[in-house]
Amino acid sequence: MAAVTVRNLSDETHRALRVRAAQNGRSTEAEIRAILEEAVRPKERVKIGSELAAFGDKYEIDLATTRDNEPVRIATFE
Repeated sequence: MAAVTVRNLSDETHRALRVRAAQNGRSTEAEIRAILEEAVRPKERVKIGSELAAFGDKYEIDLATTRDNEPVRIATFE
């Protein structure tokens, strides 16, 4: 596993990290790992179709479309 050193951390920030770690029942190091993990990893994958549908519902936009049933035409480049 990789190791990271953080230099020039203010005493106030270090104290706040220690307090936050104690509130969460973790060591300061474990708390820092948790903060970093949360900051850089997505919580869940966003499904664009679901997001668009939710957006349409929220703003009352009718996103219903009808499918074009015409056969596919192959493009020609002549």
